[in-house]
Amino acid sequence: MAGWNTHDIPDQSGRTAVVTGANSGLGYVTARELARKGARVVLACRSAARGRAAVERIAAEVPGAEVELRALELGDLASVREFAASLPYERIDLLVNNAGVMALPYGTTADGFETQFGVNHLGHFALTGLLLPALLGTPGARVVTVSSMMHLVANLDPRDLNSERRYRRWIAYGRSKTANLLFTHELARRLDASGADVVAAAAHPGYAATNLQTAGVRAEGRRVAERLVEIGNKIVAQPAEAGALPLLYAATAPGVRPDSFTGPSVAMWRGAPAPSPRARWTRDDRSARGLWAASERLTGVSYDALKV
Repeated sequence: MAGWNTHDIPDQSGRTAVVTGANSGLGYVTARELARKGARVVLACRSAARGRAAVERIAAEVPGAEVELRALELGDLASVREFAASLPYERIDLLVNNAGVMALPYGTTADGFETQFGVNHLGHFALTGLLLPALLGTPGARVVTVSSMMHLVANLDPRDLNSERRYRRWIAYGRSKTANLLFTHELARRLDASGADVVAAAAHPGYAATNLQTAGVRAEGRRVAERLVEIGNKIVAQPAEAGALPLLYAATAPGVRPDSFTGPSVAMWRGAPAPSPRARWTRDDRSARGLWAASERLTGVSYDALKV
C-alpha cells in the first residue's frame, strides 16, 4: 500500500458504481476518480441542486465522464426504496456507502430513528439490501462502507439503538460508526457462507476537511464555533483528495480482503492507505448478528439471499 495513489486505481471501464453523498467531500472525489478511470458512476445525492452541480464539475474535470444523478435521502426509507427501484442496471460492480452526518443536535429521520443511527447505518443497511440482487449478479462486486476512527469512542448499546434514554452527540456518532463496522463484519460473513463472489469491506478517511465537521454547529447557528472548525480544518486536516484514498483503495485495489478496514497510515489520521486498527467490539459475532436482526426489523429490508 505504500505510496498508493489515484494513479494506481485499476481501469474501471465497463463497471457501474453507486456512490452515496457524491455531491461533495469524500464522495465527490471518489465518484470523480472512478469516472476518470472509466466507470459509469451514479451520484446518489439528497440535494438535487448540489448533485447537478457535482455532475457539471465532474464533466468539466473529466471530459467524457459517464456520470448520472439520482435522488437519495438516506433518512427516509421510502426514498431509499424509490432510489433502488429506479436504477435500471441489473449489474452493480461497486457500492460505496459514503454519505453521513456527524455530531448533530438530537433529531429523528422521517421514519423516527435517531438521525445519526438512521442515516449512517440504517439507510445504508436498507440500500445495500435492496441492491443486493444486482451486486450478487456481478462477479467481483464490492460493498465499501465508510466508518470513522471515532468508532473507538463508543460501542453499541443494543437496548438503546436510537439514543432515546440519553443523547450525547459524539457518543451517538461513534455508535453509528461502530454499526458501520459491525454491518461490514456480518455482511462479509454472510457473503462468505453463501459462496457469493462479493467483497464487503470498510474504510475511513482519518481527519479530512469536509462539510461534515461544520454541519452540527451550523445547524445550531453557532457561527463562531463554525468558523473555528473551519480554521481547524485548514490547519490540521488533510484535504478530501487525500481522505478519499482509503475509500478508493478499498473499492478498487486488487486483493482487498473481506471485512478489512482501510485508513490513513499515520496514526489513523493522514497518509497513504493502510490497514487500520479497529475496536475489538467491531468483530464481535454476537453483536453483529443482533444488530443485523434489529436492522432488518427496523427497516423492513430482509437479505433473503443471504439467510445463513
